[in-house]
Amino acid sequence: MNNQIKYIHLLYVPTMACNMGCKYCYLEDNTKDEKTNHTPLETLEYAVNKFKESNVVPFNISLHGGEVTTLNKKDFHDVIKFISEYYEKNKEIITQGGFKIGTPHIKTNLYDLKKHIDTIKKYNVSISGSLDLPLFLHDEYRITKGNQKTLDTILENIKLLEDIPNKKKVSSTIFKEHYEHTDQIIEDLKYLHKNTCLDMNNFNFMIGFDYNSNGILHHITEEEQVDFYKRMHESFDGTDLDIGVNGPWFDEFGPGYCTNCDNCGEKFFLLEKNGDIYSCVRGQKNKDFYYGNIYENEVEEILNNAFQKIFINHNKLPFNEECSKCEYLYLCKTGCPFVKNTYNTNKSYTCKLQKEMYKDRNYAKDEYPEETAYQYVSKMRTSELEKYIPKKKNDYPSLEEIIEQDQKLKYIYDENVFILKVDNQEYNLSSQIIKNIRDFIFITKNSKVTIYMKKELINEESDYPENNSMFIILLSGNHVQYGDEQRNKQRHIATHQIYKGMLDLNESDKEGYYQYDLTNMFKEYKKAFSLENANNIFFTTSALRDYHYTKQKNNAYYHIQAINLPFQNIEFYYIDKEV
Repeated sequence: MNNQIKYIHLLYVPTMACNMGCKYCYLEDNTKDEKTNHTPLETLEYAVNKFKESNVVPFNISLHGGEVTTLNKKDFHDVIKFISEYYEKNKEIITQGGFKIGTPHIKTNLYDLKKHIDTIKKYNVSISGSLDLPLFLHDEYRITKGNQKTLDTILENIKLLEDIPNKKKVSSTIFKEHYEHTDQIIEDLKYLHKNTCLDMNNFNFMIGFDYNSNGILHHITEEEQVDFYKRMHESFDGTDLDIGVNGPWFDEFGPGYCTNCDNCGEKFFLLEKNGDIYSCVRGQKNKDFYYGNIYENEVEEILNNAFQKIFINHNKLPFNEECSKCEYLYLCKTGCPFVKNTYNTNKSYTCKLQKEMYKDRNYAKDEYPEETAYQYVSKMRTSELEKYIPKKKNDYPSLEEIIEQDQKLKYIYDENVFILKVDNQEYNLSSQIIKNIRDFIFITKNSKVTIYMKKELINEESDYPENNSMFIILLSGNHVQYGDEQRNKQRHIATHQIYKGMLDLNESDKEGYYQYDLTNMFKEYKKAFSLENANNIFFTTSALRDYHYTKQKNNAYYHIQAINLPFQNIEFYYIDKEV
């Protein structure tokens, strides 16, 4: 394996036992503890260390089940303590990958929460719970294995979370039986937001699929999904739950979620206490989504199995012709392979809902879907590649035309979003590839250098601005050779990320702009600067940087026109002596 770090999201199942017998449980009869030779802590610790030895770093570790709260108090405490200490010990390497350090997180049915509340409070454990909406149906489908009702206990347990500052959210799964009571769901959302410690802006819906509900529950049609989505917007747009309905409530169907990956086997893994590794909670206990065992298999073998298993599952059915022409394929990637195979379909079961959401959230339509289809098929399909080779076009758009059609690219190239101030002289920065004249500045050891960034930029392409940052790339004028073709490029000196929390602390003398002092940065790296050739400093945000690379990957015509670093920049010479 190479030395490049691979970051993964790790779901850990410390026990398969569950205290409830939900009528639509995806695990069916598997919710019982499995006897192993290893404690929950031993397996997690062994797996994390083995991954890290192979340069595979979990940037997030979440606990799932079964039901994690069925663990005894010691095992639960030990696992939570380990995760908390893991984040602290590895915060540097995790943040280097662009991820935010979190706190331990559990997915729970909330029924037996009281037993572990001391550990939850001590380690600031974030909670993701489950409720059925409307509430009057909760006890119809979410009962104990002894057929006891659970709602009253769960609502009482939620009160225990009032003093915990970290995230505490719930989710609800929507089947036809729930959808038929949409009016009451709306009222219950209002009730929970007003009368509990739950921030219902941080709530989310899941659309159920009835592969194992024994005919008790039934999935809703695509048309009903869209109707439900619109009803939520009609009821909550412009209210104190506006953030939720336009954000987290339907985020599961948006880009970035595991179901919308080329190959989710590259990043998402579920580990059980016995060492077995599966794709996720949907693929758990399914041989088609089994990747290996951490005690028995090498990490590289597990990673290879993961990619191949997901690849195979995407290929059980042919590529959908509707998807091949879809302007949103670059976002959806045809959906979850488990659900597709369960329903014997070759596209996302929430296709119409996703399209509706993409339009509402102003996701750009792909102007060249045939190019995206070709790229997708090249990676994820086994046959008929020649069928999807895009026809040669004579009307390639110019870079200016591409930018004009994409608001996010406008921010990447806009000469007003970054202003560099050197010795009281201001320079509005723009990308060098759309400049008619190249600017050079001279910075001395006595210069004061300040960067201004428009505040609105921190929210662009970022659902969580606190995780976003001003992204600074510093290049030397000295060149190095790289790659098989031995091409020349400027030597990379450093990247710096200044997160919103730090930007907010700095007072700015320019209204509407963040302000940050770069003087010491230039002094710190002066030995790396070229004396003969102009050096380069680029500015963007981490969110827009990611957007640019995604755009390049998914749109060949943009890739042809844009360079690797199209961001606002200026070339400079650094003078470290008297002149």
